[in-house]
Parts: sequence; C-alpha cells; structure tokens
Amino acid sequence: MNQHLVLTVIGDDRPGLVGELSAAISAHQGNWLESSMAQLAGKFAGIVEVAVDAAHADALSKALGQLAGLKVTIESAVAKKSALTGRRLKLALVGHDRIGIVREVSQVLAHHAVNVESLETHTSSAPMSAAVLFHAVAELTAAPNLDVSALTGELERISNDLMVDITLDETIRA
Repeated sequence: MNQHLVLTVIGDDRPGLVGELSAAISAHQGNWLESSMAQLAGKFAGIVEVAVDAAHADALSKALGQLAGLKVTIESAVAKKSALTGRRLKLALVGHDRIGIVREVSQVLAHHAVNVESLETHTSSAPMSAAVLFHAVAELTAAPNLDVSALTGELERISNDLMVDITLDETIRA
C-alpha cells in the first residue's frame, strides 16, 4: 500500500542536490509526484510529495536523513483528491516594497475563506528609479459561493492603503 510523504528540504545550495535527493527516493522505490524548489539567499529550499510503498518508507526516511549537507523533514500526507471543488482564482500584486504586504493580503483572503494553494514572490528594481518593487502571484481556491465582489472590494481598499496594484481573476480549473 502506498504512503504519501511530504518532504521539506533545506541546505547550502550546490550542484547535484536534486540529483542526490531523487536518487535516494528512486533507490527506495519512491515515486516523485510534485515539487517546488528554489535557491534563496544561497540556500536550497524545496518541498516534495513522494509516494512510496509502506514497506520501503522507513528505509527511505533513513536514507534521506543521511544525505550530506541537507536537512530533510518528513511528514505523512493523504493522497490528493482526484477532483478539486470550488472556484480557482489567481491574484497578482505589484507595488513599492514595504513591511506587511503579505500579511495584509493574506488576512483579507482568510477572512473570505480563500485558500492559498501557491504563492510566489520576488523583489526587483523599479525602472528609472532606485525604488524596490514587490511582486506576488498566488493561486487560490475558494468555495463555490464566494462573494467575489466583496473580496474584490476589500482587496481594492487595501490596495489603496498599501499603494500596490492587485488584480484578481477567476481561472479555469484544468
């Protein structure tokens, strides 16, 4: 019987880390399902969902714990539901960087019971100035009965307070 594991991985970035991680997973009959990885401030950071037969799970856990220079945390997970329900939204934000942007937006989303499935952020230099811009893109899921106009109104209000541009679009579920 397959067991689903979610691995969080962090260590000093260097060539070959993903190869070592994937080799350990494969060597223990693990199936790499989904992942998100990045290099942040000289560190490698990643999260991976793996399916592995329960008979191999302990050996895989031990092997992952012995990978040089990597800290691997393992959590049991449930298999993904085959059909997601609800509305799928995409939020994009850009504006002058300042403390609290993610907090303000995430509080509004939580107030409307909107789930953040993925969030990617980065900063960049504004063209023709020394200002730092903050960029965010989020994939969101909400209940079918979400009041989109109320959510949009509240996002517009904080957009003005934060001096950022926020767009919210409904996307087609693939």
